[in-house]
Amino acid sequence: MSSISPGSVVWFEIGTAGTAAVQDFYGPLLGWAFETDHDSSTDGRVYTRIIAPGAPWPMGAIEQGGTGGEVINLSVLSADVHDDVERLTKLGATVLVPPTAVGDVTVFARLRDPLGNAFALFSRTTSQQLEERAASTEEHIEQAAYAPAPGSFAWFEIGTTDPQATREFYEAAFGWRFEKDDSAGGKPYFNVFTGNPFPSGGMYDHSTGPGGADYVMPSFLVTDVPATVTEATAAGAAVEHGPDGNPDGLVFARLKDPHGNRFGLFSMPAPPAQG
Repeated sequence: MSSISPGSVVWFEIGTAGTAAVQDFYGPLLGWAFETDHDSSTDGRVYTRIIAPGAPWPMGAIEQGGTGGEVINLSVLSADVHDDVERLTKLGATVLVPPTAVGDVTVFARLRDPLGNAFALFSRTTSQQLEERAASTEEHIEQAAYAPAPGSFAWFEIGTTDPQATREFYEAAFGWRFEKDDSAGGKPYFNVFTGNPFPSGGMYDHSTGPGGADYVMPSFLVTDVPATVTEATAAGAAVEHGPDGNPDGLVFARLKDPHGNRFGLFSMPAPPAQG
């Protein structure tokens, strides 16, 4: 049985007026490759797939010419986008882009949560022609979740100055579960479970202490966080937090790209030495 079910975060999108600038920043930094998705490039939207190094299928996309402005957002699988938009607005979300059909590829919508963070909903394709590609993409997403490669979208993070409101919204919206992360060295960090037995994201409680922010962002696995942060700042990014680390050896940083969109970088703890 597939672990990708409604409520799962399985995609991210970068909305922009300048696809080339996005490619020029993230391509060299994270080793991404890009290809135009002609099936999804409709109604003035040029949709460009983002492919992690060595990956056979995309993990996200750049949307040029959409109505969402300059934004980076997570995309959540929906069983019925129209119904979910109606339900989520009653929970306090606001609509940025109403439910929109992209041929028979998907239906998507973009919203903001009660704290102003953008996220998207999308449905599975109804096209028999694209069914095989969609199934292969989902298979790759599942495999990558267990063994992500450097440069890939391997985590998401919610930063919040109101953790109670954030938890209540996402629990009601998608059934997500939040558990305190005891490996975070005392940081007010919570693992987020979106339906799998392992966490796929985290929530950072910024309600106490200086420098708090509200955001929802993708995080990308790298082999050397400090070195990648140096490369990113040389290319026009700004560091908001880090590089920082947990006692178990996980290293992370939060940045803003040249368009002001937040993203995270992290590296996994080194495996224990063999005795």
